[in-house]
Amino acid sequence: MTIPTAAEPDLTGAKDDQSGSPTPERAESLPARVIRALLTQRIVLLAVLLVLVVVYFMVLGATGYLTAAYDFDYLSAALINAVPLAMLGFAELFVILSGRGGIDLSVGAIVSLAGMIFGFAYGRWGWPLWLAIVITAVVGAALGLVNGILVAYIGFPALIATLATYYAYKSLAVVINNQRPISTKPIQNLYESTARSVELPLIGSWIPNVPKGIFLFLLPTLVVVWLLLARTTYGRRVYAIGTNDVAAQWSAIGVRATRAGAYALSGLISGLVAVVTVGQFASARPDAGISGNGMALPAITIAVLGGVAITGGIGRVSGIVLATVLIVWMNAGIRLAFEGNAGPQYQLLALGVLLVFAALLNGFALRRYGLAG
Repeated sequence: MTIPTAAEPDLTGAKDDQSGSPTPERAESLPARVIRALLTQRIVLLAVLLVLVVVYFMVLGATGYLTAAYDFDYLSAALINAVPLAMLGFAELFVILSGRGGIDLSVGAIVSLAGMIFGFAYGRWGWPLWLAIVITAVVGAALGLVNGILVAYIGFPALIATLATYYAYKSLAVVINNQRPISTKPIQNLYESTARSVELPLIGSWIPNVPKGIFLFLLPTLVVVWLLLARTTYGRRVYAIGTNDVAAQWSAIGVRATRAGAYALSGLISGLVAVVTVGQFASARPDAGISGNGMALPAITIAVLGGVAITGGIGRVSGIVLATVLIVWMNAGIRLAFEGNAGPQYQLLALGVLLVFAALLNGFALRRYGLAG
């Protein structure tokens, strides 16, 4: 007569069902796991695309197909364009996360209007730089709060509300100084102090110079946004109302105040971007955020490409950063591949292709795996 004993534990960590056959997790091959990661983890996909873009243009440069060298010095210098784009991507992150079709088309107009306010305060009235920056950020937050009130309290659709304020802020930025930029000596000196590339201490001799704006504006904004979303009660509330605002309201979350706050934060970040653009242009221009295709559409594209769900409740800061670097370095390569005015048009084409690709990928991942981002 044998004595029954307990089954030995499976030291491999895999779980089998009662029939003894392996579960899908155990049966999934390595290529299948890689494909799953690429489809469901936007960070992985963006990292792969970034490496492919850099390698592709470096190969083109080495074979003489580009008008100049696509090297690390060039890539580092191109990061100056990443500062305002990434920051506005963070601004869109807040409003899109808040749900109910959240979007902010007015960020470019806020950049223009707040930039003119900064030009007056620092360039004309002689205010201290720190005070002019604070006032500009407060003005941006107030302009964003107007959007928040229209959307959260009055009930306007975000698309209509921010389109209306886009036109209003744009017109104010143009008429506030009779369509003329402000380019006094203090404003002109801002490029040296805020935008110029510098050598890093200790390791600077081994790596390319880095634009100052990354350390003065982008990294502090990145840290604050990440802390707000990942480590504060407000961040959890933003994700909650974006996922299901009815359930959030039954959980005693102030849905309207939280959503209005997201638009105010978007405006505050846009105000800081206004200071960035004034430093980069060495001039407070009334069209800084609205010329050409404006800053709003690239910012929204970066947010969507970075894995932010347009329905709200899903999005990460790291996705915004990687999507920004991908677009900036891709545009830098296209600029060298085409001469004359063709380059900017191909940049728009590539941006559109990336956006369609991201949307198709999201749809396929949702159907195949039930999640994306």
